[in-house]
Amino acid sequence: MHAWLAEQVPDLGGPPEVRQFSGGASNLTYLLRYPDRDVILRRPPSGTKAASAHDMGREFLVQQRLRPHYPYVPRMVARCADPGVIGSEFYVMERVAGTILRGDLPDGMSLSIDQARRLSTTAFDCLIELHEVDPIAAELSEIGKGSGYVVRQVSSWSRRFVNARTDNVSDFAAVMAWLDRNQPPDVATTVIHNDFRLDNLVLDPSGSGAIVGVLDWEMATLGDPLMDLGGALAYWVQADDDETMLSVRRQPSPLPGMLTRGQIVDHYCRRTGRSAENWPFYEVFGLFRLAVIAQQIYYRYHHGQTTNPAFKDFWMVINYLDWRCRKIAGLT
Repeated sequence: MHAWLAEQVPDLGGPPEVRQFSGGASNLTYLLRYPDRDVILRRPPSGTKAASAHDMGREFLVQQRLRPHYPYVPRMVARCADPGVIGSEFYVMERVAGTILRGDLPDGMSLSIDQARRLSTTAFDCLIELHEVDPIAAELSEIGKGSGYVVRQVSSWSRRFVNARTDNVSDFAAVMAWLDRNQPPDVATTVIHNDFRLDNLVLDPSGSGAIVGVLDWEMATLGDPLMDLGGALAYWVQADDDETMLSVRRQPSPLPGMLTRGQIVDHYCRRTGRSAENWPFYEVFGLFRLAVIAQQIYYRYHHGQTTNPAFKDFWMVINYLDWRCRKIAGLT
């Protein structure tokens, strides 16, 4: 890898110190520490993958074209389409320095109620700003498939679940049927991130609370912005959620002062002028989609394609998400 990258980047020095980031459950991400700069390498995981997943060329292109219109995107360095270099395609980007919030605040960091409220508001203002990018001006028209996004998503995620199901999880039949019956028309076609979470945001290292980077563009596309919001809020655990939901959170969203899911929806609709009339559909779809993502990851663990012990109990979370979807949809 270093020999290849040194041909793309003059005066690189090295070879680099390398370490893998452990937070992700999809594409593999590595820090390459060179004498005068840090860069990030992204590559796909091993094992069976969905046909449209882990496309390094697409992920690279989306970020490269979006960055002039959305400054939170990392700067791209180089892409390698030759799997002979490290065993797969990969790309390299500049590292965005700052703080990434995981399940709990880092040691030594605290947020007052006002700071937590500002952070949660700022985060979703970032999503709103993305939804306001003109796809034509950003030369991203080719990554979308036109109208009918909601219909395609309900169909494709249902198919993915069926293909990845293992015998220890619910069949989600009632949920998939409800989504099929209740899908609304697209409200708009915008650039969407499709995996918007606090742990994909980089905060200003000075502690100002400003967001300086948005990471993990693997699933970005053109689609319905309310579907994007629903996907983001599937991860947004709040303080009054049940014990199971609180136990699987991946971001410090239950902190005092953080907006609730309902407040975020209200803020989003107030800023964009969009209606939340059909919100239960977007909420159920977001949770179902999260269950499918978890099931695809668990499938690889179940069949020995990955050995990360963090994935071994995903089947229990998936069964919980089936119950939660059915509760919101009024199916229990």
